[in-house]
Amino acid sequence: MISAVSVARQPEKMDERKFYDEKEQTKQIPLTCPHCRQESSYPVRWMVRTKKAQPPKGGNEEDRAHYAKARSYMVRIDDMVACRNIRCRKRFELTGQTVVLTQEGGLPKDEPE
Repeated sequence: MISAVSVARQPEKMDERKFYDEKEQTKQIPLTCPHCRQESSYPVRWMVRTKKAQPPKGGNEEDRAHYAKARSYMVRIDDMVACRNIRCRKRFELTGQTVVLTQEGGLPKDEPE
């Protein structure tokens, strides 16, 4: 026998991406190749998510509270880079921070690694 169960629907949460403006940015970061030990500057792509000036329309109280806690940040897109040494040219993985919190005015003062 099939019984009808009433399910209380919760209001849908707003997508977090609506709190941010997104743009891709490339930064030159000095890295050392683990194979040939040569240091060079490599272009690394980052997704910069800047908090919008006002919360998006149509959100409930929970969404507004989430927006109040939100901060601008950057997420590293590239995981691998290729060595610039013409004799090496091996690819190596980037380690370290993949997310960097930024200041309200924009990008961090230090270059992320």
